Amino acid sequence: MGKSIYDEEYRTLIDALKVARKAAGLTQQDLADKLGRPQSFVAKVEGYERRLDVVEFLHLCRAVDVEPASFIS
Repeated sequence: MGKSIYDEEYRTLIDALKVARKAAGLTQQDLADKLGRPQSFVAKVEGYERRLDVVEFLHLCRAVDVEPASFIS
């Protein structure tokens, strides 16, 4: 098992989070503001440059108003 940022399942999860962000009508800057993080944080996550931990994943889900369990199947 390689690093998770290179794993296809991880990339699928990040792609789904990006779709959820856009569906919520949020820009990367909007999401970053909701998270109290710089826009570069969101850009690096969506660009597969930065790995999310579980707590960050939960915060992102809440910020785009999506149930975390909906991503896990």
